[in-house]
Amino acid sequence: MVVWTDFERTTIQDIFSKIDYAVVGQAAFSRCLTVYPWTQRYFGQFGNLYNAAAIASNPKVAAHGKVIMEALEKAVKDMDNIKATYAELSALHSEKLQVDPDNFMLLGDCLTIVVASQLGKNFTAEVHAAFQKFLAVVVSSLRRQYY
Repeated sequence: MVVWTDFERTTIQDIFSKIDYAVVGQAAFSRCLTVYPWTQRYFGQFGNLYNAAAIASNPKVAAHGKVIMEALEKAVKDMDNIKATYAELSALHSEKLQVDPDNFMLLGDCLTIVVASQLGKNFTAEVHAAFQKFLAVVVSSLRRQYY
C-alpha cells in the first residue's frame, strides 16, 4: 500500500486541476509516439504516423491522449486504490492488446516533460517528486496483470 503525504495528495490534485487534458494528453502521447517510434506499432489503425508533424496533427492521437488523461484522473480521484482502479485496464493492455509494459514508463516520462513545461517554475523539485511517485504507482498498477 502506498502512503501519500498531505503535500503529495494536494500537489497531484492541484496539477490535474490546472492542466487542459486535451492539450496535455495530445502533447504527451504525440511526444511518446515521436521519441519512441516503436510504440506506434499498437496504433496502426490511427493512420498517418510517419513523422512528428503527422503525429501531432492526427485527430486519433489527440483523442487517445485525452482518454489517457481521463484514465489518470480516475487515479487522482482514488489515490488510495489505484491498483484496483486499473485492474481492468491492466488486463486489457496485457491480455488483449499485448502492450509492452515498458511503454507505460515511456509515456509517463513524456507526460512529465509536458506537465513541467505547462507548469513552468511551479514545477519545483518537490512537485516533480510527488508527480513521479504518482506516475510510478500508476505504472506499477498497469503492469500488475503482466506478472
